Amino acid sequence: MPRYKLVNGISIQLTAEEEALRDAEEQAWADGAFDRAMADLRQRRNSLLSQTDYLALSDNTLSSDMSTYRQALRDITNGLTTVEEVNAVIIPNKPTT
Repeated sequence: MPRYKLVNGISIQLTAEEEALRDAEEQAWADGAFDRAMADLRQRRNSLLSQTDYLALSDNTLSSDMSTYRQALRDITNGLTTVEEVNAVIIPNKPTT
């Protein structure tokens, strides 16, 4: 199916060269989907870890539940190889103490 661009308000069909360039751009975007999904997951994970960092200071003793929670967050990206796996990750619930 041909693609079009607007030039001065007029719809013009893309040339073969423009089509090839557009195809390459779309493929590059699709190829980066996993990296973008992982970056988003890491950002969410890092944010959650930072919310409990104060509990891990040397003058505090982490509860077993909090230690397990923080380790689960650190391990959350292990073994993920597809966008679908990244999107299926379930963030663990933060313990109350």
